[in-house]
Amino acid sequence: MNTKAFVLVETAVGKTRDVAHALGEVDGILSVDVVTGPYDIIAVMEGKDITSIGDMVTEKVHFPGVVRTVTCISVGSA
Repeated sequence: MNTKAFVLVETAVGKTRDVAHALGEVDGILSVDVVTGPYDIIAVMEGKDITSIGDMVTEKVHFPGVVRTVTCISVGSA
């Protein structure tokens, strides 16, 4: 069974659209939404386990324009 995570992304000023577009090109990211509030983007990703999610975030999500991320691992659904 795959692991799903929600990644909350804060971007540098003026970089939200560029970051959202780049995230949409990353393998394993299922959706990317630009949102209002303390974070600028919420991305939904899927990997084989928690380790692969962590690797994806550190290797493929942290790039110029990304200020901070918070990763929320899904532990179930209704």
